[in-house]
Amino acid sequence: MMQSITTYPPYLSLSIWLPILFGVLVMAVGRDNKAGFTRVLSLIGAIVSFLPTIPLITNFNNATHAPQYVEKLEWIPRFNIQYFLGVDGLSLWFVPLTAFITVIVVISAWEVITERVAQYMGSFLLLSGLMIGVFASLDGLLFYFFFEATLIPMFIIIGVFGGPNRVYAAFKFFLYTFLGSLLTLVAIIYLYNKAHGSFDILGAWHPLQLTLQEQVLIFIAFLMAFAVKVPMWPVHTWLPDAHVEAPTGGSVVLAAIMLKLGAYGFLRFSLPITPDASKLLAPFIITLSLIAVIYIGLVAMVQKDMKKLVAYSSIAHMGFVTLGFFIFNEMGVQGGIAQMISHGFVSGAMFLCIGVLYDRMHTREIAAYGGVVNVMPKFAAFAVLFAMANCGLPATSGFVGEFMVILAAVQHNFWIGLLAGTALILGAAYSLWMVKRVVFGAIGNQHVAEMTDLNKREFFMLIVLTVATLYMGLYPAPFTDTMQSSVAHLLEQVNISKLPH
Repeated sequence: MMQSITTYPPYLSLSIWLPILFGVLVMAVGRDNKAGFTRVLSLIGAIVSFLPTIPLITNFNNATHAPQYVEKLEWIPRFNIQYFLGVDGLSLWFVPLTAFITVIVVISAWEVITERVAQYMGSFLLLSGLMIGVFASLDGLLFYFFFEATLIPMFIIIGVFGGPNRVYAAFKFFLYTFLGSLLTLVAIIYLYNKAHGSFDILGAWHPLQLTLQEQVLIFIAFLMAFAVKVPMWPVHTWLPDAHVEAPTGGSVVLAAIMLKLGAYGFLRFSLPITPDASKLLAPFIITLSLIAVIYIGLVAMVQKDMKKLVAYSSIAHMGFVTLGFFIFNEMGVQGGIAQMISHGFVSGAMFLCIGVLYDRMHTREIAAYGGVVNVMPKFAAFAVLFAMANCGLPATSGFVGEFMVILAAVQHNFWIGLLAGTALILGAAYSLWMVKRVVFGAIGNQHVAEMTDLNKREFFMLIVLTVATLYMGLYPAPFTDTMQSSVAHLLEQVNISKLPH
């Protein structure tokens, strides 16, 4: 007999399983049918999957840190494994963000992908459901199941639809992330035994008393998986390869959502379960974050390929996120989460802009362009706006998270704040330098002269992301208010020692 607790219409289950069902359906039906039907079915699937994520925000109670929309079913009773879902202020926004980006990706591939349309669209729908599963899981093994399962559709997206070195990039992506996660499985099994046979993350694992040695080993085990996923320097080398080879949609999802899985893991596992180890190792994580912010920013400046430049800028921006988390300051953690949400909009938009150019010229080399504004004025306006948001211009979403993290860093230690602040200068340098060479100036060559401006489909997906970027930049309160209680509770947990008395 299954014991079940479901407090609402099962919004989270719908958010997870609708895209997975549509993904399977698209792959099954789309094989023998025309591509047009497959595209329409995929778009319907993406929109229908997005709908149940809207009430999550509108009905969310900001006053509590307890998980909401909880669903609990016995899954494998013998091992006390449960299908246990719920979201709090730390995970809430990533569920609608994932579903929203999936709609954009389906629209972006409408005319571009002409072969194996069903496999392409189906993979993204499957990936969407699996990633939402990661953010919603409150059972340790369920989390691990979703966390690992996301590798498979992404591997297919890069390996089948990517560029000339796609097989190398796909294997590198898979091996890095898979090997990083194996230690995490060991930590999960250890915690299960320590908690007397429970995988309940909040109820059983968070209150566990652990010696400092246990905490350090568990922290390192989780760090292996999460650092690769974020990716933190020096385990970041898979990301530029994966981005350069991935199709546009793959790059958008990779940057906008997939990198967030690792950063989210720190909030859900590392900080609350191993608070003493987190404090002990915080200077190490802060150092790695600052290297990512500064060194990777410099690396981005010398890139010749637009996608590689934005890929490196993603690593630098995610450095801000981990920096914010390990300062142990309410504003820093909130800033880190805000940066994750903003990065979802802005980096996704940057990769879509590069995709628009690539569809016309079939090259991503910065040197192949020049003077695009003369033939594509609408596109140029979007490209400049997103480049500005990427370097943290006030009134764009990019500013909110970075400003909060820098402010928190200065409160923590002036020099750390100063070093973090250099990222804004580096970000402006590489973003605007790329825009200057690609968009402005005289028309670079005959190929650029023949380019056409945005069509209605491209205009629609960029305008939607523009609205999101400006809305969050001008009015960040709805985003930060939902996090307040959960972040305060998280920091309370971090400040209470778990060492056995």
